[in-house]
Amino acid sequence: MSHDLFEAARDAMAFSHAPYSKFPVGAAIRAEDGKVYRGANIENISFPQGWCAEPTAIGAMIMGGAKKIVEIAVIAEKLPLCPPCGGCRQKIAEFASSSTRIYLCDETGVKKTLTMDELLPHSFATEVIG
Repeated sequence: MSHDLFEAARDAMAFSHAPYSKFPVGAAIRAEDGKVYRGANIENISFPQGWCAEPTAIGAMIMGGAKKIVEIAVIAEKLPLCPPCGGCRQKIAEFASSSTRIYLCDETGVKKTLTMDELLPHSFATEVIG
């Protein structure tokens, strides 16, 4: 099942707008509705004020009417097994559970699987704070 997320993340990476970092990233989320939502990093000249692939995919998910991430795949063209950055980890945690699966990919497919809890232990818990 994770292979289709890898393909969606890889396809999303082709839409990356990374003229400043030259570091294309793609992400794909499977939400609780079963649909796959994609995102790519999008930079602007006020670098680093662009946004990462993961929140782009989260925005697509929310605008598509879904609220929960079941699993997410991330791929970067120049860094195999590129994990989400710190800010993106907290953004993902907002819509995930501790057992949500995060797939880290290279150009051939999923190479490492983590849970949200492994990726971001001790995250802010929305049910406590929010």
